[in-house]
Amino acid sequence: MTGMTSPASRRVVSATLIGNFTEWFDFAVYGAVAVILGRVFFPTDDAVTSLLASLAVFGVAFVFRPLGGAVLGSIGDRYGRRIALSTAVIGISVATTLIAVLPGYGAIGFWAPVLLVLLRCVQGLSAGGEWTSASAFLAEYAPPGKRGARAALISASGGLAIVTGIVSVLALETALSPEQMQAWGWRLPFLLAAPLGLVGLYLRLRIDETPVYRELRAQGAVAAAPLREALRTERRALLIAFACASVTGVGFYYLATYFANAMSVAGSRPAALLVTSVALVWYVALCVPAGRLSDRIGRRPVYIGSAIGHAVLAVPVLMLIGSGSPWLALLGMCLFAIPQAGLNVMSSIVLVELFPARTRSSGAALAYSLGVGPIAGTAPLVAAALTAATGTVVAAAFYLAVIALAVGIVLIRFLPETGGRSLTDEQPAETTAG
Repeated sequence: MTGMTSPASRRVVSATLIGNFTEWFDFAVYGAVAVILGRVFFPTDDAVTSLLASLAVFGVAFVFRPLGGAVLGSIGDRYGRRIALSTAVIGISVATTLIAVLPGYGAIGFWAPVLLVLLRCVQGLSAGGEWTSASAFLAEYAPPGKRGARAALISASGGLAIVTGIVSVLALETALSPEQMQAWGWRLPFLLAAPLGLVGLYLRLRIDETPVYRELRAQGAVAAAPLREALRTERRALLIAFACASVTGVGFYYLATYFANAMSVAGSRPAALLVTSVALVWYVALCVPAGRLSDRIGRRPVYIGSAIGHAVLAVPVLMLIGSGSPWLALLGMCLFAIPQAGLNVMSSIVLVELFPARTRSSGAALAYSLGVGPIAGTAPLVAAALTAATGTVVAAAFYLAVIALAVGIVLIRFLPETGGRSLTDEQPAETTAG
């Protein structure tokens, strides 16, 4: 990597980030138009039932993420990181584009929701290996002293994609009538996946495989069954990575989705989405500094400090968000974004550094998908249910605080310092930690 030219470096970064951007753009758009999708694909006399059905389909993708992580992770270890990234961007962009042109229930009846579910499954499978494959690709190209800052671009691009998705939907809702939004307006943001996917595929096919994987292949050390090998030899690393991904995902989905819903209860939806967008821009700005900090002082202090930060801030932040004041809500979200940036960036790099090169994609993708899929993916729903049952957002805050505190204790006890580890090292990270 040290010998790469600046244009080559930019090409690697651009090719890696565009698929990640597409994944999270779709995440934001689907969440923002969930009410409309409920009416289009699940029409009933009860608007709440339609919305819940739409959100259930939204959750299907999270269920399929672990399977996608296992499949794409294995592809990354057996055939190369570039092949895994190219496969992921094809799946995400094709499925998202097809959602944009999918006929509604009024046109094809029962098949409309069935096809929507199938396309969400494809998105989940593709997304399962996107984040960690992209992280591994950037990290394996980066010099050891700059891996945190380079991997931070993955976290930043995800936050930027969510802001872009939210703002796109808000702009359409402002420009179009409710009838136009339901008839065809909601389809426009999904159509952007087609050009994004084509550009992403073109860029990813033009870049070289990572130096780490090329060396692995030259030595004849590519694993024949990487996932099986990871499950057999790296169980401790898998459990640590799962814990890391869980707390990171719960916190991120609170910031990106639940906080806006909680604020909407006490105020207006446009104001909630606008405040969330501003807070996410602040989060994006914090990502690279968090990565650089970990390059200077290590991954452990940043990761542990950020987890404890979530535990400490959960209750006061939710009280600010539920106050009814947009300014107090913005303050709360911006405070929350500080430890979340640390957690998210550390997940991007630590999950890569925990595993040896021959099982890196498989181990990281499986652990990450299990953490941010079934565990973190249900967090906004659990938080909303707790708030509804108790009548206060403090219940949702305690749910987050307990998870963050528990994972913080796990990290203090078991997380090795991975910052100085060579990515060509074939020993488990926990045996080489200083």
